[in-house]
Amino acid sequence: MNFENILITTENGIGQITINRPSKLNALNVATIKELHDAFENLEKDDNIRVIIITGEGEKAFVAGADISEFANFSVEEGAQLAAQGQELLFDFVENLKTPVIAAVNGFALGGGLELAMACHFRIASDNAKMGLPEVSLGVIPGYGGTQRLPQLVGKGRAMELVMTAGMIDAETAKTYGLVNHVVPQAELIDFTKAIASKIMRNSPVAIGFAIKAINANFKDSIDGYKTEIKNFGKCFGTEDFKEGTTAFLEKRKASFKGK
Repeated sequence: MNFENILITTENGIGQITINRPSKLNALNVATIKELHDAFENLEKDDNIRVIIITGEGEKAFVAGADISEFANFSVEEGAQLAAQGQELLFDFVENLKTPVIAAVNGFALGGGLELAMACHFRIASDNAKMGLPEVSLGVIPGYGGTQRLPQLVGKGRAMELVMTAGMIDAETAKTYGLVNHVVPQAELIDFTKAIASKIMRNSPVAIGFAIKAINANFKDSIDGYKTEIKNFGKCFGTEDFKEGTTAFLEKRKASFKGK
C-alpha cells in the first residue's frame, strides 16, 4: 500500500513503521491514524513479521501530539466520536495485537503521541525524549486512552500530577517511573530496539501472542486475568510451537518455531 504520512520497512522479521510528518512534528491527524491502522493490520497478517517497531521521522519528535486544527471547532458529540473512533481504530487495536509492538520514542511524545507509545507493548526512549499529556492546558483531557494507561504504568498519583500540571518529564524520569524500559543515545535507538526485537524473535510467536492477551486481561474491567492465563496456557499445549519447544529442550538443541 502507498501511504502519505508513514513509511514502512521490513527486514529480518522486523516491521518498522515511521510516522513521517516532520514539518508537523509527526502530529497525529485523522488520516495518519487511519494509515497507522492499515499498516499495523497488514504487518500483523504477515507471518514473516515477528516484531513491529514504531518511531517518528527526524530527531525532534516521536509524535508531538494530535493535530489540534482538526478538532478545534468540534461539538460535544463530535469530540466523543473522535475519541471513540481513534481508540478503536488505533490505540486499542495496537494494544491487542498478537505481534509485539515496541515504541522507539525518539523525541517529543506528547498528548496523542504518548498515548500511542503507551498503547504499544513497551517503550524504549532516546536520551533527548520528553513525554507528557498536556491536554488540560487546552481545556480538554486525554482522549486516546491516556487517563487509563498512564496510571497503569506509573501509578495513580504520578499520573494525576502529570495530567493536572500538563507538564513534561525527561527520558530518565520516565524510566524511573516505569514509563519506558530503557534510555539510550538517539543514534543508537533503532539498533538497540532491533536487538531486543531479535531476542523476542527467538521465542514462540504463538506463546507470545497468548502472553500479550493474558497480561492485558489484568487491566480490563470485569475480566479475570488469572482465568485468561489458565485458558491461554492450556491453548499452548495444542500448538506446534509447544511440541517443538519441549522437544528441542529435551533434545538439548535450539528450537525452530514456526508460529503455529
